[in-house]
Amino acid sequence: MKTLVAAPLILSLLAAPLAAQQAAAPPPPAAAPSVAAFLPNTQALFDAYVRDDKMPGIVGAFGVGDHPTLFPAAGRIADDANAPRADADTLWRVYSMTKPVTAMAAMILVEDGKLRLDQPISDFFPGFAKMRVLTRPDASLDSVPAKTPITVRHLLTHTAGLGYSIITKGPLLKEYERLGIVPFASNATVEAQVRPTRPRTLQEFAARVATLPLIAEPGTKWSYSIGLDVLAAVVEKASGMPFERFVQARLFTPLGMTSSYWTVPASAAPRLATNYVFTGDVRSPIDPGATSAWLSPPSFPYGGAGLVMSARDYDRFLHMLLDGGTLEGARVMKPETVRLAMSNLLPADVTFGGVDGGTGGTNAAVPMGFGAGGSVYLADGPGGFPGKGTYGWGGAAGTVAWVDPVHKVRGTIMVNYFPSDRYPLRQAVVAALMKDSMRLHGTPTGPR
Repeated sequence: MKTLVAAPLILSLLAAPLAAQQAAAPPPPAAAPSVAAFLPNTQALFDAYVRDDKMPGIVGAFGVGDHPTLFPAAGRIADDANAPRADADTLWRVYSMTKPVTAMAAMILVEDGKLRLDQPISDFFPGFAKMRVLTRPDASLDSVPAKTPITVRHLLTHTAGLGYSIITKGPLLKEYERLGIVPFASNATVEAQVRPTRPRTLQEFAARVATLPLIAEPGTKWSYSIGLDVLAAVVEKASGMPFERFVQARLFTPLGMTSSYWTVPASAAPRLATNYVFTGDVRSPIDPGATSAWLSPPSFPYGGAGLVMSARDYDRFLHMLLDGGTLEGARVMKPETVRLAMSNLLPADVTFGGVDGGTGGTNAAVPMGFGAGGSVYLADGPGGFPGKGTYGWGGAAGTVAWVDPVHKVRGTIMVNYFPSDRYPLRQAVVAALMKDSMRLHGTPTGPR
């Protein structure tokens, strides 16, 4: 996110020429603006990344208001020369970009009156009523009783005091691994090793988490966590239906998100990109599309990292947020619910200082808070861009997405490789978008 500071400015400058194109010659419904006409430098960047063998394929989705989304793309979905071309409908593991989806599902229940932000989650899972807090988190399991109950707000904002197997260390990590508290998939081989110890349902998952001590007193510290995975279990309990069915019924179906999966069906499997891992400069497949872990049902839907999605689908999700909960006439949330979800929801006196980009997280040069599953700008960026209130998050395999409600712009970048910060992709995209803006307007700030 810190490297996408200029992107909202650049995208907003595309609005005028896009509108002019539409006014001059309205395209048929299925038509989209030419990427080559509006984003030649961005397209060239994508082409160069593939040509230089930094990645087999990449897709972007950039939208301004209700104008048609631009989908620059390059390369293929795998290194195989016969692999399909990467495009707007290619499927990617979005990992932690699942978190905003889970968070908005919870906010729908807040709107429905079935959840409250400051409601203790022990109302749904009594095991959380008497939590304990570690006194030396990295060194021992010694603990004292927690003074504050974990609430829905805490789960939404990573302030519940929960750990995460990708960050937690010491004895607590060993307990997480022993109890299978690893709601994350990398490939079919690792899944086969982890599955025997992992809970088989969301409800069992939450019940096991409740038996483990916390790394901090709830509501006192931001720490990246399994909070959104526990929240998925809360959504399931509060809604009275399986979590994945609730998300499908209240988000995916009404928004026309037809390529968003917890399990990729056989009919969509040919579109699933291969995920890679870098060892030095060597790129190797870690989860080939043809044998991917996502082709079989997970132990349970991982609300923090379980979705496979297309760039087109994620753009539709972001477009809904920018339009105040509505997309193409379908309303899934009220505008005030969306505004609340994308506002700073951190408990009093808690700050968000960013997180390592390798996790899919974010840092920024301006003050930031945290909303429902994603970071939030608390002030305008340099020159007013991005605008105060810009919301977004990224994924561990390199994906990133953001929305700027002030300037009505949104962006998504889809790649799949570990670690996510292997290349300065986000910075490079901003530079390319800036060049495209200057080509259209003659200056990086656009017409005056």
